[in-house]
Amino acid sequence: MRVVILCSSPYSETGCAVAARMAQLGHIPVGALTLPPWDRSTLLRKIGQWGLRDSYKYAVAKLGPNKITNRTQIRNPYLEPFLRHEEGIFRSLQNVARQYGFSVVTCRNQNSQRAVDHMRQWSPDLAIFTGGNILRDEMLKIPRLGVLNSHLALLPEIRGMSSPEWSLLGGVPLGITIHRMDSGIDTGPIIVRRKFAAAHECASLVDLRNRMIAEGIERIGEAVKGLDLGSVTAVPQAKLENDSVFFVMHDRLKALAARSLLKSRLNPVAETCDG
Repeated sequence: MRVVILCSSPYSETGCAVAARMAQLGHIPVGALTLPPWDRSTLLRKIGQWGLRDSYKYAVAKLGPNKITNRTQIRNPYLEPFLRHEEGIFRSLQNVARQYGFSVVTCRNQNSQRAVDHMRQWSPDLAIFTGGNILRDEMLKIPRLGVLNSHLALLPEIRGMSSPEWSLLGGVPLGITIHRMDSGIDTGPIIVRRKFAAAHECASLVDLRNRMIAEGIERIGEAVKGLDLGSVTAVPQAKLENDSVFFVMHDRLKALAARSLLKSRLNPVAETCDG
């Protein structure tokens, strides 16, 4: 299985973790395509998600002197099993690439002709999207099996941004969906769909998202294995009567979502997985 990683920054923990996990599972990437570390759209998105202070701390941790081996330098502690190796912690996509022997290409736009040319040169069976630009059809159609995305909610019920929070606020079970990307917003066919049953263990919305990101990486591994063996197929999403796309949640609504999460901690209910 020839796999390419699409990443929002060479310092993205999630991108590094996905690349390392694929290699651990025997699917060493044939290449990775990343935006520059100071891409404006990525920076604005991270500041919106984390706030200016936390975004600054993250940048300092990633770009500081290479003397770091302790877990405090990993923003998402649940990614440590993927990022830690014999010599310490993978701090960048280039670190992962050197360890496993694949190339990393930086492009200012993942839809640019340069990016498209590299993707065609790699001739992947599958690409895994961990962040970056909204991909156009030309890029989406190059991998033989498409481009996979890990969405932190059950599809088609919760599409768009702030998906764990909207799930909590709307009373929709928390879940993770691995789907094949298309030109719509989280509308592509579903490969793996699983409920997330550990909400009662999460101390905050940040903790919830971090755990779900790590769980999503494992579900990506499940999807890649299934596609490689031919044991899974992409299933079109069901049509909903009230189909909605959600956007970044206001802080006041986030507070209500946090209360819902607290209730799930106080009254844990066993969840079963659905395929």
